[in-house]
Amino acid sequence: MPQPASAPPPPCRCPPPPPPRLGSRPLHARRTTCPFCSRGPLLSSRMFRTKRSVLVRRLWRSRAPGGEEEEEEAAAGEPGAAAAAEARAHVCGGGGGRGCCPGKAGRGGRASAGAEAELKALTHAVLKRLKERQLEGLLHAVESRGGARTPCLLLPAKADSRLGQHWYPLPVLLCKVFRWPDLRHCSEVKRLCCCESYGKAHPELVCCNPHHLSRLCELESPPPPYSRYPMDFLKPTADCPDSVPSSTETGGTNCLAPGGLSDSQVLQEPGDRSHWCVVAYWEEKTRVGRLYSVQEPSLDIFYDLPQGNGFCLGQLNSDNKSQLVQKVRSKIGYGIQLTKEVDGVWVYNRSSYPIFIKSATLDNPDSRTLLVHKVFPGFSIKAFDYEKAYSLQRPNDHEFMQQPWTGFTVQISFVKGWGQCYTRQFISSCPCWLEVIFNNR
Repeated sequence: MPQPASAPPPPCRCPPPPPPRLGSRPLHARRTTCPFCSRGPLLSSRMFRTKRSVLVRRLWRSRAPGGEEEEEEAAAGEPGAAAAAEARAHVCGGGGGRGCCPGKAGRGGRASAGAEAELKALTHAVLKRLKERQLEGLLHAVESRGGARTPCLLLPAKADSRLGQHWYPLPVLLCKVFRWPDLRHCSEVKRLCCCESYGKAHPELVCCNPHHLSRLCELESPPPPYSRYPMDFLKPTADCPDSVPSSTETGGTNCLAPGGLSDSQVLQEPGDRSHWCVVAYWEEKTRVGRLYSVQEPSLDIFYDLPQGNGFCLGQLNSDNKSQLVQKVRSKIGYGIQLTKEVDGVWVYNRSSYPIFIKSATLDNPDSRTLLVHKVFPGFSIKAFDYEKAYSLQRPNDHEFMQQPWTGFTVQISFVKGWGQCYTRQFISSCPCWLEVIFNNR
């Protein structure tokens, strides 16, 4: 017996939904006009959109210091606002004094409300184009301050954005938002070798991860007189013996580093081309641990780095009980990244405090003094140039030939500088520092 036909459902009398706003995501093409008839898709879409909006808000709150809202929170006594702004100022390049890095003052002048609103609208418009996984990766990179390994954020290379009267590529815009508010042009940044876009001239997709780029240092010209370092100090002293350890596996010595560092003769062993440099870690006048031989093109030197892989200074056994040494050691943090590239060796400051570098290839070859360069957090500097170093080996310079390590050594001090304007005249008085000796073969 045939079943009677079921009665059709009553017509929906719910009001039609409002038209979608500009820039909003359509809710699965809005299959029906009644929210009760499509409760499943509607709820899942709302949950999805809410998670994306939460990620976007967290990213905006993690922007570089100097914004209007942050200053108002600090001025109003918001709990933790001033401390967070100060901590982020260190990471983004905050600090006073002279140096080779422009834009070192993280908290600039008070931005106008209109400029802040325009930047916020543009940033939200860019972030809303990203997928949820891309937002999570970007947030992880920003909140870890580059300490964790995060994937590249590949976006169309030609998608520039206009802010005020200037057009910014997406990588520059995100670096401006999350790292350096005073960034103006792509020529002021340099890609790290870990980035997929490194070395590519005109890619269709470009990485926009702000922690896959570093800020370029601009050397001061003319240099300040206080940073002059007498080259006479590079000559060996009678207090340092000529005998050397037989290999990089030998323990430390108490010899003054600038006054000989005879361990560098390890690099002169015939036929040894397995490493391109060795690194020695010093605390004041005492070398700690063994020489670290570097074979990979990139090396992380750090004290405490999430997912760190390289030369961990925190694992070295040090007998130094000085409070200053222990304090500076704890501030090394993410440390530096040493990278051998086509044009030379680059040093990227990953820590939250400045580092100080002295290298013979950073100065005029005819100069009789060397400079100590200050590199702020997030900045990179080409610390060593092979072509310039080889040009320093003048055939008629017998003294230089007797000291081949002079032009192939870079000295790096963490947190504390040295020179005529400091209480420390020599690097051997600095609490924590490195000696990087390059293989000139």
